[in-house]
Amino acid sequence: MAILEVKGIEKKFDNLEVLKGIDFSLEKGEVLAMIGVSGSGKTTLLRCLNFLEQPTAGVIQVGGKTIFDASNPNLLSEKEIRKNRQHFGMVFQSFNLFPQYTALRNVTLAKELQAKEQSDFKSNKKQVMEQLQKEGRELLESVGLGDKLDYYPHQLSGGQQQRVAIARALMLQPDILCFDEPTSALDPELTGEVLRVIRGLADRNTTMVIVTHEMKFAREVADQVLFMDKGVIVEHGTPEEIFEHPKEERTRQFLERYLEEA
Repeated sequence: MAILEVKGIEKKFDNLEVLKGIDFSLEKGEVLAMIGVSGSGKTTLLRCLNFLEQPTAGVIQVGGKTIFDASNPNLLSEKEIRKNRQHFGMVFQSFNLFPQYTALRNVTLAKELQAKEQSDFKSNKKQVMEQLQKEGRELLESVGLGDKLDYYPHQLSGGQQQRVAIARALMLQPDILCFDEPTSALDPELTGEVLRVIRGLADRNTTMVIVTHEMKFAREVADQVLFMDKGVIVEHGTPEEIFEHPKEERTRQFLERYLEEA
């Protein structure tokens, strides 16, 4: 059974149709890379998966359970959306860290807020907080930042901030980890350190959806590649199928232009 199934997702902003019937599925442990020119709908699709935007039409299923159906008002309440958003972790291109908190606090904050909603939090506060600190330290160590626990975002490089953001997303143990052009705000030297972390997550069978302009990275890491243009999926296949044997002329044009610019 697919861990993620997306069926007929559409998104309109007033009269502008940004997504026009998107369908795909993803198995547990797979990496899906979404490629295409800016404005093709990739980021909007990612935001729809994370409920940062509400699709106009379509269905989203995780682990066989329907978590979004545009035709079912029972799934559209704020409570349901907040609960279902927990299936996804989101890493933004601009990091979105809290500047007033340390790296460790940025990583643990969301899970701490979740814990405080539990009825037994007050009676177990010390143990819960100790466990959160332990998990946060381990995650920061796993992304190579074990020596930066008490650093604030302004004391970290862009690559280090993005690695904190990855650790923060992993802290909530999402079913699917989503990346929106995670290296676009970084210079080439810092890009490599972030891509190494993502490559390590892929090696550990982390299910991921990655919007990226890094074609070489997509080719090496992804199990599936999805090429979008003007709100539709033009072509969808393995990296070999998309990069070596594209069927659609639009895909070939995009890849040729990329190779010219690379």
